[in-house]
Amino acid sequence: MNNDNSHQDSNANAANLETANNEQALSPKAPYLEAFKNVVESRRSVRRFTDTPISDDVLRDCLRLAMLAPNSSNLQPWEFYVINTPKKRAKANQICMNQNGARTANRLIAVVARTDTWRDNAKQNIRKFPDGAAPKKVRDYYERIVPLDFLRGPAGIISIAKWGMTKAVRQFKGPVKSPYYTYEDIKNWAMYNTALAAENLILALRAHGFDSCAMGGFDEPALKKLLKLGNHHHVVMMIGAGERADNGIYHSQFRFDYDQFVKEV
Repeated sequence: MNNDNSHQDSNANAANLETANNEQALSPKAPYLEAFKNVVESRRSVRRFTDTPISDDVLRDCLRLAMLAPNSSNLQPWEFYVINTPKKRAKANQICMNQNGARTANRLIAVVARTDTWRDNAKQNIRKFPDGAAPKKVRDYYERIVPLDFLRGPAGIISIAKWGMTKAVRQFKGPVKSPYYTYEDIKNWAMYNTALAAENLILALRAHGFDSCAMGGFDEPALKKLLKLGNHHHVVMMIGAGERADNGIYHSQFRFDYDQFVKEV
């Protein structure tokens, strides 16, 4: 029995060594690859959590890491509402259809996109520029280019002008980024930027040894009322977080074939 175990251990060690060598060959300058793979590959959508608490310090660090997500022009159109008040939490559970991922979570967080903060955040990028006074090129970008990108004007009159100008530039000079013509364009921009931060939050929780469940099943109007959110707030997802329970994962993880989604052109 001991000899068999030794043989199995040797095979396992050889397999691990081969995997490590292959990864090193693929990414010779990848000191964080193994840790990152462990976080990503061990992340699961957990539906049931234990009673183990997530400390305020851990949650704060996870949210800090969330806000390091890439985002357009560093305009950071996100907010995170950590629902702690017992009465609000009970109501939020109900708004999330009392699903286990919300009801058993130690922390419940609403991830919210903002469509009305771009102007103030553009000014902050100038005021809080990290390397001394913001250069003229930076000031011009946030004072001129960003407003041109977002402004629509009364009855969308500026959007019409932007459409004509963009069409002319494409015709005579070549490709140019599409500006935001409608409120839906700005909403989509805010939501996909905020979704990047949500993914950072999910991975940060896993790196801290906790798990999460990203939920789209909730009554958004009721949640906005509970959190006193306005028309320019859009709830991207709810995230339940906590320690994984033994019965917290409902089935084995699987994905469809790589070639179904990756196209080389």
